Amino acid sequence: MRIAVTGCLGQVVSALRERAAKTGHEVIALGRPMLDLLAPATVLPALKTAMPDVVVSAAAYTAVDQAEIDAPLAHATNTAGAEIVAWAARHLGVPLIHLSTDYVFDGSLDRPYMETDQPSPMGTYGASKLAGEHAVLAVHGANAAILRTAWIYSPFGRNFVKTMLMLAKDHDEISIVSDQLGNPTSALDIADGIITVALNLINNKDPLLRGVFHIAALGDASWADLALAVFRTSAMLGASSVRVNRITSTDRPALASRPANSRLNCELISNRHGVILPNWHDSLETVVRRLSAVTV
Repeated sequence: MRIAVTGCLGQVVSALRERAAKTGHEVIALGRPMLDLLAPATVLPALKTAMPDVVVSAAAYTAVDQAEIDAPLAHATNTAGAEIVAWAARHLGVPLIHLSTDYVFDGSLDRPYMETDQPSPMGTYGASKLAGEHAVLAVHGANAAILRTAWIYSPFGRNFVKTMLMLAKDHDEISIVSDQLGNPTSALDIADGIITVALNLINNKDPLLRGVFHIAALGDASWADLALAVFRTSAMLGASSVRVNRITSTDRPALASRPANSRLNCELISNRHGVILPNWHDSLETVVRRLSAVTV
């Protein structure tokens, strides 16, 4: 299977390259200047050259706070960019997997969000991603799967887990928000899920395999819980322990509000695609071990 993915440096793209290589699939990562979501004329030629069996739309504007200042850029990338990738996949006659986010919800529910729950973004980033979902479904909904995920970490790029390990080198204690809940999810596990969904879309025309799905790790945590787990694992590997002070969101104000509840119900993708990601504790240990081996 040939997978063309938009973007070259993101966590999911990097994980997809690694996982695909281990399972005999080929990933063609397309980034600027060859494929630039802000230069729509580049998208179809780049994807056409890749000759993919499936397209993964992963490139996005993900700076949540900065999006409140750069709203036009966020929408140009996450909405118009998603739409042009969908048009290209439709033109090529191949399935599309589009990555979205838990930030399409406002976090007001007291349970994990289901695909049937009404989205209500709190900020520009979530609004731009939701508009991108709508654009994808309008253009190529008959052969597209939208995968909403959350709290991504990995051995690649910048992410919360890597930041905690870096801070632990110079701090004895760290204050972390404890009133936001989500599913910490390894990009490596997301990549495995994407490969399964891609094969299903290629080999089966069933419309139930298309549409919106949630894909996240089993189990939930607060950011403080996640930090504690990072430090426990790191200490087990010989690093110094770090004290975590639990604080509230109001103690650390940001330009963009975050959902208090980012938990995602993933039963639908399990039932229809057979995708069940591991518990976040298990995947976290794998990633921390890899990062510790690099940073020690």
